[in-house]
Amino acid sequence: MRKGFVIVLLIAGLTVGGFVGAWAEKQPHMRAALESLHKAKTQLEKAEPDKGGHRVKAIDLVSQAIEEVKMGMEYDNRH
Repeated sequence: MRKGFVIVLLIAGLTVGGFVGAWAEKQPHMRAALESLHKAKTQLEKAEPDKGGHRVKAIDLVSQAIEEVKMGMEYDNRH
């Protein structure tokens, strides 16, 4: 019984992993853009705050861009 359960879990994991892998490979440029945006946001957050409000605005715009990329990826996955 336990061995069968382990096999079912293994197969389920491989199936889900395959779907995730296929999704990831489907949109390599969007994934790369998302990663770059996250890195940019991190760097902006670490920067000195005295930038006349431009650093804060840049953080907000990068956050918006991150959401737009995510929504674009989700849209592509549905269509």
